[in-house]
Amino acid sequence: MTEALPRALRKDAALNRERLLAAARELFAERGLNVTLNEIAHHAGVGVGTAYRRFANKEEVIDALFEEGLENIAAVAHEALDDPDAWHGVVTFLERSLHMQFGDRGLNEIMNNSALGNARVSDARDRIAPLIQALVDRAKEQGSVRPDLEQSDLIFTQVALSAIMDASRAIEPDLYRRYLTIFLDGIRAERTSFTPLPASALNAHQTHAAMTRKRKVNGR
Repeated sequence: MTEALPRALRKDAALNRERLLAAARELFAERGLNVTLNEIAHHAGVGVGTAYRRFANKEEVIDALFEEGLENIAAVAHEALDDPDAWHGVVTFLERSLHMQFGDRGLNEIMNNSALGNARVSDARDRIAPLIQALVDRAKEQGSVRPDLEQSDLIFTQVALSAIMDASRAIEPDLYRRYLTIFLDGIRAERTSFTPLPASALNAHQTHAAMTRKRKVNGR
């Protein structure tokens, strides 16, 4: 009986932690990171005291979700490295990792918000960059990408596409895929044709709307 009780308590603690993380994902996806731990607790249906026993503050919640995001992206990279076709591995990694961020706005903000601290950037660099380097090296060895491609090119492309993703989501959800396709055609070696683009370019009005979506109009 005495052994069963601690096990039950540990199980309850783990379940509450998962409830809080699930609630945080939903709130971050809907409202961005400007929510409180109290709001996360309410959304999870647990007491505020329970929330503070699992996480000292919201930063610890963000850290946990950041760690989870890194693990998922690393898993995608490892799967891509297992693909015998290095070019297909590069394409798969970019498509799947970007799709993960597109489907989870909270993850996108956590992974790309420069205000969240250098420690997270360093962690991502140390764990993900070597995997991307391996993807690029294999593709170079197989002659499927231009010889001057570097792993940083893939990283900066992801950063740029996440910004496009965030700005155009409500106007043309597939727009980031258009620019991913242009990028992929640009790095592929011995290209003889162009891949059909998955989305049309925005017109001038749509582009203005996407670029100014988050700006406040003075005096209004």
